[in-house]
Amino acid sequence: MESRVQVAALAARVDLQQTHLRRTKMTESANGTALITGASSGIGAIYADRLARRGYDLILVARSQDALTSVAKDISDATGREVTTIRADLGQKGDLYKVEEVLRTDPSITMLVNNAGVGAVEPLLTSNVDDMERMITVNVTALTRLVYAAAPSFVSRGGGTIVNMASALGIAPEILNGVYGATKAYVIALTFSLQKELSEKNVRIQAVLPGAVETPFWAASGGSLESLPEQIIMKADDAVDAALAGLDIGELITLPSVPDADDWNAYEAARQKLMPNLSRNVPAARYRTPEPAQTR
Repeated sequence: MESRVQVAALAARVDLQQTHLRRTKMTESANGTALITGASSGIGAIYADRLARRGYDLILVARSQDALTSVAKDISDATGREVTTIRADLGQKGDLYKVEEVLRTDPSITMLVNNAGVGAVEPLLTSNVDDMERMITVNVTALTRLVYAAAPSFVSRGGGTIVNMASALGIAPEILNGVYGATKAYVIALTFSLQKELSEKNVRIQAVLPGAVETPFWAASGGSLESLPEQIIMKADDAVDAALAGLDIGELITLPSVPDADDWNAYEAARQKLMPNLSRNVPAARYRTPEPAQTR
């Protein structure tokens, strides 16, 4: 008997064939196609709007087909760009494999926006470990697999762009839920590694580290924006516009809320200063056991 994953994979291949048939009828975009996950609302939907207005065709991925259809129609009507949708829950293997296959096989795709994510605000002692595992599956495992699908494809096609949605909590994990912060720290670390490996292969890499943003994501994470000071909450449109401006000027790490770029530059300079000494053949002097006192 076939496993659920095999059945899902078969269904995915059928969906892919239908997707490819649709895309062969599309007008070719000079910028290619951007695949955006978590695109049915909030930051993902705004990315879709902005990229369409920049001349990209779109593939929108999210769990709710109704919401996807609504966003796709609004954007297509407003911009004239071709917009297709893939209903997928990236926490489910069969759905995730379906999106991976599109990234590997659709030659029109030139950008991946890894925006889908699960959040949490409760501290460790009051959060459910199964919820934390699902968060890791979506924020870390799914994002990683989509990068693995996109990056080789972009290299073989001569270039592309990968945008990873991280969070300011990736560098401040002691605020709010530590597992969520840890997943975003992973995204930042992966982004650094991708930049080192792919920057000379014409693949652009960016991680975006927003703070609190006014989107449905916050309520879905179990929090309330009403509990936060107004001065720390950014409009979602402003966050996406800042992220795209950062991409335009070539930033690897974009922090929409940080007023002075020199603050990040100093943080990164300190990290770089550590690197030559992170692995040595002797422990640092402060860790050496003192010689016992000589007695007569």
